[in-house]
Amino acid sequence: MQLSVVVITLNEEKNIERCLLSVKEIADEVLVIDSLSTDNTTIISARLGAKIIDQEFLGYVGQRNFGADNAENDWILMLDADEVVSPELVQSIANIKKDPKYSCYEFNRLTNYCGKWIKHCGWYPDKKIRLYNKNAGKWTGHLVHEHWEANNKDETVGYLKGDLLHYTYNTIDDHVSQIHKFTELSARSAVEAGKNISLLKLWLGPKWFFFSRYILKLGFLDGYYGYLLCKLSTYAQVIKYSKIRQYNKMIRDNINS
Repeated sequence: MQLSVVVITLNEEKNIERCLLSVKEIADEVLVIDSLSTDNTTIISARLGAKIIDQEFLGYVGQRNFGADNAENDWILMLDADEVVSPELVQSIANIKKDPKYSCYEFNRLTNYCGKWIKHCGWYPDKKIRLYNKNAGKWTGHLVHEHWEANNKDETVGYLKGDLLHYTYNTIDDHVSQIHKFTELSARSAVEAGKNISLLKLWLGPKWFFFSRYILKLGFLDGYYGYLLCKLSTYAQVIKYSKIRQYNKMIRDNINS
């Protein structure tokens, strides 16, 4: 197996070196698909031997498929710049490069939140298909929550030991800023799909979300940051539901007028 590691980036100078160094033992090609960064992302990537393609952002689905299509090899390891392949996962990938038995593989993603590794809250094991033969499927989904999907729906997915380490929000402000970005994308995607939110769901949904993440999924075991994560994620639900209601009302008002 010849492996292309594809990384999508936008102003990731703080993360990209850590990401690329983690795959140097298994990558036969490193391809950075950069959404016109204005920092040193591409300079650092080039210094580390990556091939760089500038591509205005096509959405998460489009950008990932574009990257796979432009890779030299059929086998793709798809990463974000804030992700790092752990040594155990590197070894697992090295082992299956000798003789891949499946056309796609998944593994766990472990997230670091403000310096704390989150083992609960519904954030772990967070299995992701990121290693695959590009001829066997493609990325699909809406504006957010994209996923790789096999052409053959009965495809067996292999599993690899080792974690993909995700260095997400470094500060609470990072999380809050991302909430507003993702809720905007999620809400607009939902409205485009014809979805709306009742007042009952707006009231009860976030309450159930917090209870399920903090109590049922043991978020309390992650301490202070587990609590904070569950509270801010619940806040995100309120914002998303409210935006969905607002955008639906705007559409109705425009139609009525």
